[in-house]
Amino acid sequence: MILPLLCSCNVLLLIITGIFQQYWVHQVTKVRLQGYYDLSQKLKRIARVPFAAIACGTALLLLILVWQPQVEVLSISVLLRVALVVEVISAGCFMSLYIGHIHKYNSLNEQPDILRPLYSALQPSSSVEEIRYYDSRLSDQQMALLQYQRENIHYLSEEVLRLQESLSKYHRSVAASTPQVDLTHLLASRDQELRALSAEMNQVHSELRLARGLIAEKDSEIQHIRGNNNQYVEENERLRAILGEWSTRAAKLERALEAERVSNMELQKNRAKLKRQSTREKIPDIPQSESSSIGVL
Repeated sequence: MILPLLCSCNVLLLIITGIFQQYWVHQVTKVRLQGYYDLSQKLKRIARVPFAAIACGTALLLLILVWQPQVEVLSISVLLRVALVVEVISAGCFMSLYIGHIHKYNSLNEQPDILRPLYSALQPSSSVEEIRYYDSRLSDQQMALLQYQRENIHYLSEEVLRLQESLSKYHRSVAASTPQVDLTHLLASRDQELRALSAEMNQVHSELRLARGLIAEKDSEIQHIRGNNNQYVEENERLRAILGEWSTRAAKLERALEAERVSNMELQKNRAKLKRQSTREKIPDIPQSESSSIGVL
């Protein structure tokens, strides 16, 4: 279980450092175009190291997996952990170094260092400096300087176009806002507008007072309606209480009527039983009387 987990962690670190490498290379190009050549060279050396460290760690893990059965110095899990910790520490160190350089770049307030070769012609030359044009580093600096100047020219051209457009808009607005009438007529029209606005404001104030009076009247009506509503609610509750009382009384009367009906039915049944018993008692007495009359004859 530990071996697949370590391999998965290593693959994840490889992917993360690869993503960071692509982002950092783009950032190095951005720093280079902004004219900070020395810083871009430092960042260029560091940007690819974390991914390379993780790649070397991956190769080391493969070697451990292949050669561990023959060596058998430590267990394979311990060796894999040690290799993973070493590559993580090395990658973390270089990443922190890169972040430190970026922090230094963000706090820079000086001019870009790519402009220094422009002033090299003003300095006294020597026999050593005569061969500087054949140095690859100097040619790289000159190429970076050309790129920086090209970016500056592009930015300045865009800024000039933007300023020209703003200037043309300003001229059009000034031309459109230039008064074509007499100042006295303009003041008279403004005075008339102010008077109209003051009259309209007075009318609005009067309408506002009228609206406030209507609102107060409506509030009093609402209060009166609320009082009537409360009275209706109380009356409704009282009627509901009376209705509930009458319903309980009606239920009691229905139960009493039902009990009376049941008792009447019981009485009728008892009466019928008594009638049947009396008829049964009378029927045997009739033959005895007839036999006695026959004996007398």
